Amino acid sequence: MRSYLVALIFITTAINASAQHYKYIDSTKISGTARYKRQVKTNPDKQLVEIKQYVPAVVLDIRYATTNNFMHRRMYQQPKAYARLPVVKALQLVEADLQTRGLGLKIYDAYRPYSVTVKFYEMTSDTNFVANPRNGSKHNRGCAIDLSLIDLKTGKELDMPTGFDSFSKKASANYPELSQQKLNNRQLLKAVMQAHGFTVLPTEWWHFDFNGWAGYELLDIPFSAL
Repeated sequence: MRSYLVALIFITTAINASAQHYKYIDSTKISGTARYKRQVKTNPDKQLVEIKQYVPAVVLDIRYATTNNFMHRRMYQQPKAYARLPVVKALQLVEADLQTRGLGLKIYDAYRPYSVTVKFYEMTSDTNFVANPRNGSKHNRGCAIDLSLIDLKTGKELDMPTGFDSFSKKASANYPELSQQKLNNRQLLKAVMQAHGFTVLPTEWWHFDFNGWAGYELLDIPFSAL
């Protein structure tokens, strides 16, 4: 009996030591690497895939892998963009649609580990622009993309209401007091994304949620594990 209890204590301690604990949310609601792999085995559509491998023409400007962001420090170690497989397949259709117009996508951010969302919130708790970690973010589910449009001939971004990650009122997806060119460009981005299964976030013209996001778990997996 004594040896059994010692073994039980050892196993329990090991489990607790390896488990990630979160102060804003029940840990059972967050999937780490091991749980994520089990989910993918059950449903391959839950795989996080590198967007550039499926949409080679997309331009990446992963701001959180640089210091050019509102945190003013690197949040990611690799300048990569991942999303769930159905999300990336929808982006393939978006890119193909845009290319017929001489345009393409520039991506600023996609899948974001939950632990990074916590750091954002603790820097600025304005939930108009950062997700509340008590609920998690669509980015944490691999189902949100931050992006803009580029001209394929010049490689330059189209004129949009604000830059990425602006905390101003002009960042709203429906802010009216803009030049006609900015209004047209914002509406074009919104229309093409909506046509292929995405919905814009009201407070951020660049942020689009995949319409099937509710079927995917919150994740806290570093890029190095993907």
